[in-house]
Amino acid sequence: MRPDINSEKTTEDYLEAILIIQKKNGDVRSIDIARHFGITKPSVTYTTKRLKEKGYIIMDKDNYIYITESGMKIAEKILARHKTLTDLFVRLGVPEDIAEEDACKIEHDISTETFDALCRHIETYAKK
Repeated sequence: MRPDINSEKTTEDYLEAILIIQKKNGDVRSIDIARHFGITKPSVTYTTKRLKEKGYIIMDKDNYIYITESGMKIAEKILARHKTLTDLFVRLGVPEDIAEEDACKIEHDISTETFDALCRHIETYAKK
């Protein structure tokens, strides 16, 4: 899904993508993010500059990207939401590709209270 470069959702999407790529490849470069989203490298450069200004990422002299502590908090939260929602939708019988896409849409907008309630419900349901 292509992120809108001017939204909070973009920040969350980029940080989540960086974390996913980091876990998969170890190193993260702008080109990796561009491939992840299917967008151009200049679009990634613009957004990573914004993330750097906000203190969510740093880049070394070789342009490798690292998530800062504040960026990691956001990335881990969104990734956990994504995985939980995807798993829930798949358990409900939604095909995995659709579950992934829907989870990506919802993970940014669902309140903490509703997400926590869903998690409690899932835990209760899983025990039965």
